[in-house]
Amino acid sequence: MSASVLVLEFLSAGGLQGDPAEAELMPLGVAMRDAMMHDLLALPAQGGQSVSRIGVATCAGAPLPSSSAVDPRVQALQAGPGQDVLAFLAGQARDFDAAWVVAPESGGLLAACEAAVRQAAGPRAWLGSRAGALAVSSWKSRTLAALAGQGVATPFDATWAAQARRWVVKPDDGAGAVATQVLADRAAAEALAQRRRAAGEAVTLQPWVEGEALSLSLLCGQRAGLLSLNRQQIAVDAGGDVRFEGVERLCTDGSDPRWPRLQALADATLRALPGLRGFVGIDLVWHPQAGPVAIEVNARVSCAYVGLSQRLGRNLAGEVLALRSADHRAEEAADAIA
Repeated sequence: MSASVLVLEFLSAGGLQGDPAEAELMPLGVAMRDAMMHDLLALPAQGGQSVSRIGVATCAGAPLPSSSAVDPRVQALQAGPGQDVLAFLAGQARDFDAAWVVAPESGGLLAACEAAVRQAAGPRAWLGSRAGALAVSSWKSRTLAALAGQGVATPFDATWAAQARRWVVKPDDGAGAVATQVLADRAAAEALAQRRRAAGEAVTLQPWVEGEALSLSLLCGQRAGLLSLNRQQIAVDAGGDVRFEGVERLCTDGSDPRWPRLQALADATLRALPGLRGFVGIDLVWHPQAGPVAIEVNARVSCAYVGLSQRLGRNLAGEVLALRSADHRAEEAADAIA
């Protein structure tokens, strides 16, 4: 069945104009938006799993690539002067069959986007993880507690506090490495966390788990399909500030010997956060002795999506749409039985 799809990546749609994090995150946002759009454009316009129309949200600082202008299905959409992006999203969602949205978890933005689409266009219009999964994954502490309930190792395990050489203070609902600081002294880290909480920030204090920083890319439906293993490029400067510098694809074919344990982590994550749908990322550290230690779950497209369809020889946008269709058929069958 052919569908019309709205693509909105929050930063490139103008959602963080004036925010200190905008300059750091904008290039990643544009790259994700364009990768999603190009995958949708690779689908046929009619018949089978097809896309008849693609609305792409943009702003003055993030124009669409010129290559998109050659396909008549693409429509550039821009919020009006002073218009709230959530209101813009809700208004546009009514004109499309599905809304595929990427937004930071900060301040509950991703969950707010889901609610805006659901209230404006109905639950079937949201292309991604359900509200319940977003309510957990948007907070690092809630996510790690849910994962620990499935037996997943997390930084909050007592063993890490006992052996930690460094400590990290970061937003509990943060995006990327924004406002993330590493300190060698636990007392100093606790004092920093207390000051930031007193200033109204929701922060979490965790042992810094030593090891290789990795991420997993998943396609989640009835099962958690592991798509790729990635290395995260993380830098810590002399002052302890953390920077995220991108990802490097390590493996997409299961050839890495760690793959079975990572698939088990993916399966446990889906059990811990029911309602994960579509593209999902897991950040973790691979500890030399303990193996995978989960750090957070991104219940949305992440920068690891960029180029992945080409690497796999699969159109992930088409598969995300197919999952939506399958969910709708299952809901209709359940309604018929009821």
